[in-house]
Amino acid sequence: MENESKNRIAHILSVPFTGLGLYNGFRGNSWLRHRINVFKQFLIPSLQVQTAQDFVLWVQWRQEERNNPQVIAFKEYIDGLGIKNVFTFSGVVLWDDKYLDDVAQIRLIDAWHGSMGAVINAIGDADTIYWTLQPSDDCYHLTALESIRKILGETDLQAIGFTKGYVCDYKTIEVREWNPETNPPFYTVKYDRETFIDPLKNFQYSAHKSHEFLPEKLKYGKIEGRGFLVGTHQGNISTVFNHPYTGARCEDVLKGFGLGNTAPLHIPFSVRKELFKRFPFKVQKKLRYWAGEKKWVLRPFFSWFYNWIRS
Repeated sequence: MENESKNRIAHILSVPFTGLGLYNGFRGNSWLRHRINVFKQFLIPSLQVQTAQDFVLWVQWRQEERNNPQVIAFKEYIDGLGIKNVFTFSGVVLWDDKYLDDVAQIRLIDAWHGSMGAVINAIGDADTIYWTLQPSDDCYHLTALESIRKILGETDLQAIGFTKGYVCDYKTIEVREWNPETNPPFYTVKYDRETFIDPLKNFQYSAHKSHEFLPEKLKYGKIEGRGFLVGTHQGNISTVFNHPYTGARCEDVLKGFGLGNTAPLHIPFSVRKELFKRFPFKVQKKLRYWAGEKKWVLRPFFSWFYNWIRS
């Protein structure tokens, strides 16, 4: 780990893979295979070009994925690349707003508790931990981790994050601006060791019901510049390319994310997916809502219809 003024620092990139949101964040092995392929094709090159390489990749899963052959092979693949990593199977360490508050709180604390033994082994004797949320299909600019460490090391901020970025259609490699109207999920929280490793203290310090409200919880700093790349690929649970946040088209952006030579993502053609993506964004959002969130008598039908048209 880093040694800055004898303060041993561990930088964790926290990847929620399954266990969050609708359907408990899992939509079958075909969906999982697709998401792992996205990670390999886009996130791995982005991680490999980071100008600050001393990080731990913490990938979080449901208990059900512990013996999944795809997950086992994925771990072996990352190990083979020499990327320091830890896989845990106690759920994701994020607030899940698909549950009532008391249930969400228990799930979050349990996920921290169940994972912490393995994570402590990965961070060693670090005094300070930088915990960066790393979505499983989005990328950071190649200087992002270096910038994060510099800012947190020189200020008294408790958390920082990027406010703007880009969005890329992985199927076509088209890139546009991404201009969120709320605080986006590309942030880092700074912990002292005692607070980080204790699930209850950790929760009391940093737990927030949404990344949108994190600046209200901690002393938060905003990083200027477009430091992240949102990836869309038809396997997303919520994000689409033609979103209200999507802005002007951009050129020569991908090389800054280590993706300058990356080919378009191959996705087998599906008539149903093509029909679904032609729905207006608000219609897609409403279908997801009816299928997985709205508790009413027709929910089973909409859930079946949504999964059928997306399959």
